[in-house]
Amino acid sequence: MAPHREGSDASVEAMVAQVEKHPISSILIIIAMQTEALPVVNKFQLIENPHSSFPKGVPWIHYHGAYKGIIINLVWPGKDLTFGVDSVGTISASLVTYASIQALQPDLIINAGTAGGFKEKGAAIGDVFLVSHVAFHDRRIPIPVFDLYGVGLRQTYSTPNLLKALNLKTGKLSTGDSLDMSPHDEASIAANDATVKDMEGAAVAYVAELLKVPAIFVKAVTDIVDGEKPTAEEFLRNLAAVTATLEEVVTQVIDFISGKCLPEL
Repeated sequence: MAPHREGSDASVEAMVAQVEKHPISSILIIIAMQTEALPVVNKFQLIENPHSSFPKGVPWIHYHGAYKGIIINLVWPGKDLTFGVDSVGTISASLVTYASIQALQPDLIINAGTAGGFKEKGAAIGDVFLVSHVAFHDRRIPIPVFDLYGVGLRQTYSTPNLLKALNLKTGKLSTGDSLDMSPHDEASIAANDATVKDMEGAAVAYVAELLKVPAIFVKAVTDIVDGEKPTAEEFLRNLAAVTATLEEVVTQVIDFISGKCLPEL
């Protein structure tokens, strides 16, 4: 059971300690897009849950199954009810993460997905990063302390053994609600020292921290933000191939996690 029920700080700490003593038994995978989610669903032979405990009428999709002794729940926000496109962005990510933690009580969250990368920071198409820190780049509040709140810099759950075993790249992730990058965003992303940028990660991290559930972030690069090609064009061209790579790495991550406690990651 994940340490996220209401109670005193002491009880929360006790629950965290209890979870850390036992092998991870339940993983929640949060993925923003159907194209990103389906390869993982198919790999682990997950089954859609037609009777999820999510509020009636929401488009959120819950898949579930078991793999090597671990209960795997995968949730993606579904298609927007008005426009029929994937419900990407920080609002959907926050809502889905909150509802999924409450309903599914995971030991660990994996936010997997695609991202833009910066060649100046060493990113290339198809690279997969295990994120070390997350922050927002489009919440600009130029008032003391509020500015830090807006950026929302957070360290992800530390997994040094996982990083070493899989020989993954690591870097900081910057999150915003736009696919493109305005001059203001560019300055904020540079200030965040980001290697990759997405539209969900920092929102997932905020909710996970709020509800005391450890979270890791696996991001695969579909487009080079500081490259010469238009972002949207490059993203769409590489999406299918990169999501296949993402699935492979997510599988490797879960294989590594199997049978281990949180501190062993």
